[in-house]
Amino acid sequence: MTRWMEISGANERTDEMEPIGVIDIGSNSVRLVIYEGAVRSPTPVFNEKVLCGLGRSVATTGSLGIEAVERALSALARFSVIARILGVKNLRAIATAAVRDAQNGDEFIARGEAALGVDIEVLSGQKEALLAAQGIMMGFVDADGIVGDLGGGSLEIIDLDHDKLCEAVTLPLGGLRLIDATSNKIDRATDIIDGAISALPWLSRGEGGTFYAVGGTWRSLAKMHMDSINYPLRVMQGYKLSLRETLDFCEQFRKAKKPLDLPNISGVARARREVLPFGAIVLERLLRRMQPKQIVFSVFGIREGLIYGLLPPHERQRDPLISFCEDYAALRARSISHAWELCRWTDLLFADPALEETADERRLRHAACLLSDVGWRAHPDYRGEQSVNTIAHAGLGGVDHQGRIFLALSVFHRHEASEDSTAQLSDRLRSLVSKRVQRRAKILGSAIRAAHMLSIGMSGIIDQTPLSYENDSLVLTIPRVYADLDGERVRRRFGALANMLGKKLEIRISD
Repeated sequence: MTRWMEISGANERTDEMEPIGVIDIGSNSVRLVIYEGAVRSPTPVFNEKVLCGLGRSVATTGSLGIEAVERALSALARFSVIARILGVKNLRAIATAAVRDAQNGDEFIARGEAALGVDIEVLSGQKEALLAAQGIMMGFVDADGIVGDLGGGSLEIIDLDHDKLCEAVTLPLGGLRLIDATSNKIDRATDIIDGAISALPWLSRGEGGTFYAVGGTWRSLAKMHMDSINYPLRVMQGYKLSLRETLDFCEQFRKAKKPLDLPNISGVARARREVLPFGAIVLERLLRRMQPKQIVFSVFGIREGLIYGLLPPHERQRDPLISFCEDYAALRARSISHAWELCRWTDLLFADPALEETADERRLRHAACLLSDVGWRAHPDYRGEQSVNTIAHAGLGGVDHQGRIFLALSVFHRHEASEDSTAQLSDRLRSLVSKRVQRRAKILGSAIRAAHMLSIGMSGIIDQTPLSYENDSLVLTIPRVYADLDGERVRRRFGALANMLGKKLEIRISD
């Protein structure tokens, strides 16, 4: 058994995947992320960053600082050893604006490659923008809007039209660069930012649409906003704000006498705090120019974009949410075949016009079916509660926060039937979704709960026990070979499901 298989506990699916590592040498941080493999929904198994500040003085001196270089080289040497310990055979390293623009960038690359033992690709501005766009494609379905990726040295802005790259530009508006160029005077940054973005007439295409915010500084702003409203989820991916909410929050940094004393900033890493005011003003000026309807924060960026670029076309076309759920079920559920059977079996249940669903609601239902048995190893009294926490905070792509909550509630109801049990859920969590979402989750969870009384979590049973509707009845048909599965608990669970739908239950034994 290889060292990687020992660590991952991998099954047949992950045995076939060679782990891939990406080292991102940015203007502010140097980070190593190791993924299980180059797949549509890559799962990080190791993630470490060091805030080196390589780009801190490039704007004024033209060079990478000596201390920053030594910190970065030390981090790269450590990352090389970590990659070797974890059995990473596919290690990629990229460097962005600070190294690209510095006079001593070539010298740093030579020393960095010696420390790592692999080549380092210095990205052009256009290549960096392309990878940022591909990162959004990796994390969202049919991405459509303007993407902004703010780093320490530069800002990449990309126009995406349903996963099609239309325009892209790199601007010298990174947080560290602005600190350097303005001598850390935030009031001097406005003219610099406005002057840079005024030359982009195509930004007007973002009006009324979606702005995807990428980069550690903007994620820190999102975290501060979450803390300020006591938001029940702690997931950056897909966190959504309106234009007004975002502008009001960003303005606090510009108007505050001491921005670094603002409430909730203590939750941000100390080395990241100094760039927050500049990141906020870049976001504010950009949004005022664009006037998008909503701002969506993304944890998927150039590292995930690099992985996306390695995927074959058929893998890129896969749904990132379904891909993740299928992989997770293969690792954690008793039977992935049974999970797919639940998708088909509940198709019959939701064929009722009263349960009409959109295409997105259908994919969410299928995702919930795939995840429905991942908590089976937990103690029976806590399966519902643990499922909520696990699924709501999972590393999902291709889903917004309302979708996350639907998945979590569906699997909760798969384990918990009584009304009293819902009191265990956070009222704030349920308050984030509509009554329609809550009802659909309860119906789906009840259906899966009932199905397990027939299948016992194994495949090959429920495909033979279809549901149908006749007049005011929900009909469950059981083949005679499984007739003895019919019993009090089966009738109680299916009766509860029928009652939820306003139907009577009828069970038929067929030849």
